[in-house]
Amino acid sequence: MPEHPAPGDPPVDGSRPDSAAGKDAAAVNSRSTPPRWIVGAIILFWLGYLLTGVVADAWLRISGLVMWLVIALFIALAVEPAVNRLARRGWRRGRATLSVLLAVMAAVGLFLGVMGTMIGTQIADLLSNSDRYISDTVDRINNLFGTSIDAEQVVAEFNDPNGAVQQFIDSQQGEAIRLSGQALQGLVAAFSILLFAYYLVADGPRLRRVICSRLRPEAQVAVLGAWELAISKTGGYLYSRLLLSTVSAVFHGIVFTSADVRSPVALALWVGLVSQFLPVIGTYIAAVLPVLITFLDSPVRAAVILGIIIVYQQLENYLISPRITARTMDLHPAVAFGAALAGLALLGPAGAILALPFSAMFQALASEWGRRHDVIDSELTMLEAATDDVGPRQGWLMRWRSGRQ
Repeated sequence: MPEHPAPGDPPVDGSRPDSAAGKDAAAVNSRSTPPRWIVGAIILFWLGYLLTGVVADAWLRISGLVMWLVIALFIALAVEPAVNRLARRGWRRGRATLSVLLAVMAAVGLFLGVMGTMIGTQIADLLSNSDRYISDTVDRINNLFGTSIDAEQVVAEFNDPNGAVQQFIDSQQGEAIRLSGQALQGLVAAFSILLFAYYLVADGPRLRRVICSRLRPEAQVAVLGAWELAISKTGGYLYSRLLLSTVSAVFHGIVFTSADVRSPVALALWVGLVSQFLPVIGTYIAAVLPVLITFLDSPVRAAVILGIIIVYQQLENYLISPRITARTMDLHPAVAFGAALAGLALLGPAGAILALPFSAMFQALASEWGRRHDVIDSELTMLEAATDDVGPRQGWLMRWRSGRQ
């Protein structure tokens, strides 16, 4: 007799029950069908990718405008103390702002005009007396290094219409059009920045009222305190830099005039400004131009000029600068140098210049945070000369926090 399978045993012919086959099919379908969250994740990924591309493209288009606004903000912070003084004397705020900005524009225009005149004069002199300068330079090289370069051959090569020098000069003629276009763009940018700065200063009280109207009273105290500190410290830092630039320009102007250096006024202004607004290395960068121009006439005088510039920089660091910055805003050279490098890496030359007032403002805000205490006596904290009495005091942020409690 045929044997019947016991209940629960698989069929003899190897077939499986319908319920088991259905479970296997469902398992296969579940493995082949992706979970619902994967579809959503893929959609979110592509939406994020598209949004990132749109934001990056928009940033590339408006990054120049953002840079203009940042520069205008720092100009507004720098000139607002002067505008406030004029406003307290009865001037209308718009007229006071316009007067201060016009004075700044006149000073910048005077500096650019003097430097442009000097550069044009030097180029014209080099072109008209190129043979003499080449011969003198070749003679100095021969005497210094014991070489036997033929000066007449070098002059002939320089004046040869088919020579490498003239070909290079001819190839650069097309750069004049490009430079003219860049100059026009620079004028548009300067006008836009000054326009933004004008409205930030002239309508400063109205802007602050609009911002504070959205804040609680205790938050308004913090915002207005930070704003006032940023104005005073940024303006004070730039004021101290301009004062040091004036002292440096007067000193170097006297030295350059006494040493019979060409264009002494323009070179003195150049050294004064560059040495103050480029930290640490600004003095040595500024010294290149007067030393190079003097070297064309006398290498000995050029060495003397370089030595005087370096000596004056040391006197300024240890004698003049502490007296001026003690009442305004002092910025440590290492902090200034690091900030300039960071600004240069992020935003280029404009960032290097903006990094200095930004660092001064940040340092001022950080110095007002928290409470200061007396420092315990230790060999690690001993100073050669104590210049200020650092006792327990409260900044405006601590006063604000105390008021909340």
